[in-house]
Amino acid sequence: MSLNKKEFKIDFAGQPLTLAVSKIAEQANAAVLGTYGDTSVLATVVIGKNDKPIDFFPLTVDYEEKFYAAGKIIGSRFVRREGRPSEAAVLSGRLIDRTIRPLFDHRMRRDVQVVITVLSYDEENDPDFIALLSASTALAISDIPWNGPAAGVRIARTKDDKTIINPLNSVFSDLTKISFDAFASGTKEKLNMIELGGYEAVESGVVESFDEAHKEIGKLVDFQKEIVAKIGKKKLLIPLAEPEKEIKEKAEAFLSNKLEEAVYVKDKVERQNKIDEVKESFKKHLEEISEEAAKLTDHLFEEKLDEIVHKNIIQSDKRPDGRRLDEVRELYAEIGLFKRLHGSALFCRGNTQSLAVTTLAAPGAEQLVETMEISGKRRFMLHYNFPHYSVGETGRMGGVGRREIGHGNLAEKAVKAIIPSQEEFPYTIRVVSEILSSNGSSSMASVCGAALSLMDAGVPIKKPVAGIAMGLMSDSENKYGGKYKILTDIQGPEDHYGDMDCKVAGTKDGITAMQMDVKIDGISVQTLGEVLEQTKKARLEILDVMNKVIDKPKAQTSAYAPIIITLEINPELIGEVIGPGGKMIKKITKETGVDTIDIEESGRVFVSSVDKKKAQMAVDYIKSITREFKVGEIIEGEVIKILDFGAIVDLDGGNDGMIHVSELKEGFVNKVEDVVKIGDVVRAKIVKVENGKIGLSIKALSK
Repeated sequence: MSLNKKEFKIDFAGQPLTLAVSKIAEQANAAVLGTYGDTSVLATVVIGKNDKPIDFFPLTVDYEEKFYAAGKIIGSRFVRREGRPSEAAVLSGRLIDRTIRPLFDHRMRRDVQVVITVLSYDEENDPDFIALLSASTALAISDIPWNGPAAGVRIARTKDDKTIINPLNSVFSDLTKISFDAFASGTKEKLNMIELGGYEAVESGVVESFDEAHKEIGKLVDFQKEIVAKIGKKKLLIPLAEPEKEIKEKAEAFLSNKLEEAVYVKDKVERQNKIDEVKESFKKHLEEISEEAAKLTDHLFEEKLDEIVHKNIIQSDKRPDGRRLDEVRELYAEIGLFKRLHGSALFCRGNTQSLAVTTLAAPGAEQLVETMEISGKRRFMLHYNFPHYSVGETGRMGGVGRREIGHGNLAEKAVKAIIPSQEEFPYTIRVVSEILSSNGSSSMASVCGAALSLMDAGVPIKKPVAGIAMGLMSDSENKYGGKYKILTDIQGPEDHYGDMDCKVAGTKDGITAMQMDVKIDGISVQTLGEVLEQTKKARLEILDVMNKVIDKPKAQTSAYAPIIITLEINPELIGEVIGPGGKMIKKITKETGVDTIDIEESGRVFVSSVDKKKAQMAVDYIKSITREFKVGEIIEGEVIKILDFGAIVDLDGGNDGMIHVSELKEGFVNKVEDVVKIGDVVRAKIVKVENGKIGLSIKALSK
């Protein structure tokens, strides 16, 4: 049997890149095996046989991590197999979805599923790059209608202003040299997806690096087009959900004035109520025309809303709530809401509200992370919750969806850059953002709330950080002269009907996180530069408001937060502190009443307790156990045992020393008890330390 394998190869960013097409996964509409370095993925694409009776395009992207790809056997002790996707896998799937989705015709009503399976991971080349490229190539050569190809690259910008395309993971071993780490994707003409984590990256440097990256994306698109020209299939002719001309004209006539009046109301709830009223009367109007027309209610209504919002902003800068294009909504911030919380803050921007809560814990509370790509610990966590009531809806509570993971990851990325090192602040830190009300960019509200909450908790963050969401209304069909308008602080209809959602967070000195998605084919690098310039102005406005509430971290942590005392011990003595089967460390914890004692392999010890006195007792105990005695040192201790040839003195911490009878005093000693008795506290000089045995002398004190 022959697999009829066809391979297409280029060198890209210093690594060999191969896309192979064969009979592997031959029952899919297309399958591509992509390899970059020694990292390999299989991308398959399948389209359903029939249209679905729904009002949206049903695309799903699944990113499957396989532990064998990294040579690991992990998971539960009782279930040694892959389970639900890790957060990293969900984020990788979202990255690919956000790139390819805008390039489909959203009038399609047929299922399309893209599955990426990571088969081999070399620990140096990020699978996201080859995964996106392979998925794009599979779609491009398949018979599935799609307006690609697309591609993306990982970008590292160094502090000395050098841009590295597709850096190896080892480049990030020293983050002090990195300005930002990003992934950008799009077509040859435009960028349509950005994910960035920065260390106060300067806007001009970000734009410069994205410009370089876009040129490399163009090369990858050309490479795919060559493959399509050789083996691409003819695209299927799939009927699109499009209303009849007569029905569309009648809908236009009915909605024209009524809907415009409903949209331009400042208050979100009032605006939504008016829109709902118009929609209900519109539905009844269509029902009178025909049953088929009534089925198109949602589609026609949304299409008209989109048109109204676009036209008024592009032609006359008219936003639904009456703001200027670069105006931020009303801001409010408050800290210290609940006495027993370690840190808390409420941040409001218009109708969007984030309650951010900071909790501090001992180093041992770090999250253990074990995935295909990573095995390690997570010291700082930011979790995002979006309950249904925040948008006035009902629904099932519990569980974490892709939205919560994606928004939480973005906010965490934004705040992580300002978190102090463990040496500066030895706590494990968790921030939770509870979205109480949402009307645009709750993830950026979470960033602002998190920064305030951290300062309220006394976490010595480097600088406050804030975030804002930017939008775009573009005339892609050239109805209004091909113009576009950039919007600051998008909300409601601007978010839903706009062409771009670009969230940017940072300090007063630079960007710490960025995420861009589009609903059109993309934006130019030049437009991106304009967006970042307008973003900085808004970010500084928000930081000014936050600084009036709290401008620096509190000097002390909450009385309800644990106190952590750090000490260093000889790594060779770690076993002494732990004891056989943990006996000694359990004894210290019980006798002193501390919460936890965490010990690192380096010999660093963290003692945690809500009571400082208890923590200090445990520290003193550990110091006594690990005390390294030196010859010549003078000690004081209680005589705990009398022998024929000397006395045993307790040196604390499980240590003891012996005073030989000849070292009790000058001259002959008949009996040890003639000089010392059990219970006596004596001072002595250490005269010998050998193999853990300590020799003492009282006589030597007089010399």
